Amino acid sequence: MRIISVVPSLTELLFDLGLQNEIVGITRFCIHPKQKNNKVTKVGGTKSLKLDRIFQLEPDIIIANKEENAQEDIEYLKKHFDVLLTDIFTLEQALESILEIGRRTNVIFKAKLLVEEIRMEFKHLKPFSKSKNKVAYFIWDNPMMISGRNTFINNILEILGFENLDTNVASRYPELTNQKIIEGKPDFLFLSSEPFPFKEKQKLEFESRFPKMQVVLVDGEMFSWYGSRLKLAPKYFNQLIQELT
Repeated sequence: MRIISVVPSLTELLFDLGLQNEIVGITRFCIHPKQKNNKVTKVGGTKSLKLDRIFQLEPDIIIANKEENAQEDIEYLKKHFDVLLTDIFTLEQALESILEIGRRTNVIFKAKLLVEEIRMEFKHLKPFSKSKNKVAYFIWDNPMMISGRNTFINNILEILGFENLDTNVASRYPELTNQKIIEGKPDFLFLSSEPFPFKEKQKLEFESRFPKMQVVLVDGEMFSWYGSRLKLAPKYFNQLIQELT
């Protein structure tokens, strides 16, 4: 089987399922596992796929995602190849997708073991239990953008015992002004490491702008990667929650 993955978190999943010899193409954003994917052909970015290169690789299946990949690219590729298009908004959907990918790539037994391991790790999760639990989860700076309600990140925040900031807008990733943030009165401002790489510099700036809110740098991969990285997430979340309490 010749597999192309155009979703970074699912590329890592495929490697962890032991499919490294079948993977023939990935995106330049597929950074894990670094030591294994450096030699795999890159087929562009998640939203800027090099279609000619994909055709040259003659894949048997392409693993994609409705949110992470451009609709026009996926619709075109569907006319020529078998495309498994995932659409993930919850932890349960993520686990279902792992099983479906396992079925479609003939490693269902390994996929089932992985899902069992992830479920077991999440059973050890100790959610945040304080009443002051409202979070604004930032994915971008200038303009400031947060993860809204209808997202995978939102579901993870809920599982962790946090209330995601409600902006009363339809956008899944709304832009906010300083005033909107102040009016929303979040208790925590989570600055994610991706897609915008928030670091200490931005943390200090946010602390200056919003002195009444606790600003925290968080690992975006743990909150938004819905592949095999999920087995590592609960341990990280428990440590994060302990630091906040």
